[in-house]
Amino acid sequence: MEKFDDLIQSKNPVLVDFFAEWCGPCKMMKPILEDLKQQLGDDAQIVKIDVDKDEDLAELYRIQSVPTLVIFKEGEVVWRESGVVQAKELKAMIEKYK
Repeated sequence: MEKFDDLIQSKNPVLVDFFAEWCGPCKMMKPILEDLKQQLGDDAQIVKIDVDKDEDLAELYRIQSVPTLVIFKEGEVVWRESGVVQAKELKAMIEKYK
């Protein structure tokens, strides 16, 4: 948990994908996030959190459905969306908070 807290304090946006292995839409997000990571390079971090393994974090951020994508900037939640989000929309949101 402490490592996660340090991670989201970044001045660059941090996109957190709260997912589950059994979730179909989460599997759809995987190639979208991989493509996005290539496009963004070091401008943002993308972190995947398995809600079944990190139940405390899922509870802390009130994750009720997966996938839930959250953008943090300097420790604050600046954007949040549940469901599949296309790379173009995610990239625009991340760039908004750079």
